[in-house]
Amino acid sequence: MTSENSRRKAIKNIVAGSAVAAIGSSVLTSFTNIPSTQNQTSTALKGNIQHAVCRWCFSDLSVEQLCIEAKKMGITGIDLVGPKDWDTLKKNGLFSSMCNGAEINLTDGWNNPQYHDTLIKNYTEHIDYVSKAGYKNLICFSGNRKGMDDETGLKNCAEGLKKVIGLAEKKGVVLQMELLNSKLNHKDYMCDRTSWGVELCKRIGSPNFKLLYDIYHMQIDEGDVIATIKANSAYIGHYHTAGVPGRHEIDDTQELYYPAIMRAIVATGFKDFVAQEFIPTAKDKLASLQKAIDICDV
Repeated sequence: MTSENSRRKAIKNIVAGSAVAAIGSSVLTSFTNIPSTQNQTSTALKGNIQHAVCRWCFSDLSVEQLCIEAKKMGITGIDLVGPKDWDTLKKNGLFSSMCNGAEINLTDGWNNPQYHDTLIKNYTEHIDYVSKAGYKNLICFSGNRKGMDDETGLKNCAEGLKKVIGLAEKKGVVLQMELLNSKLNHKDYMCDRTSWGVELCKRIGSPNFKLLYDIYHMQIDEGDVIATIKANSAYIGHYHTAGVPGRHEIDDTQELYYPAIMRAIVATGFKDFVAQEFIPTAKDKLASLQKAIDICDV
């Protein structure tokens, strides 16, 4: 199964189970023989970056197992976790750093008015879920172009999102649209350039609408990562990492130099989460995650 299919399947499963948030606590999965990193306690982190990890990249672990191992590394957030797993995160003292479950999928999004009624209903419910749980960030997607021009897509996204942004402001929730590449992984996706996403932020005109800047995706579609981050930091609310090419480890096997990117992010005054979203290829996947945290902890 390809990495993107894995992510789509993970999101589909989360969406299917998200409604349980309105019904009390979820049942916790028992666990035994949890795999561990070599160093049970990582070196104290510098505190300049809030570290998170995307749940779908480590789907061979239960949510509970991932929480336990992540906490040993100093990770404080788990990305892309829906309401049904929030009890598990809270039990383990971890934050749902980028909530999801309100989206339809990655291709049918806010740029198409035919989905607005469904999306408005979903996001109205999930904004309330996120707020009541004490979380802040909720992901959203533009959807695919399907022959639509950029201006029409901007107009449609702005019109739809403005119908829920007031509630987000009231509840203290930040809607974050992810930038995805349309060159390789998400053919036809509309929000595939920082400039387009920034223009949408300006049209919505709310501090509660930001961009999820995925470093991997934007390196593929536009490059110039550090300069782009510096120029547009006011509109970026969250970051994802992965190695280019391949979406694997962020070590010296790939073309991006993450220490410099992280220093640039810190220099903008960014205080929110940077989440690891690479697909590990090493046999010891948790060791790869530990190394990624060490690389990014500038």
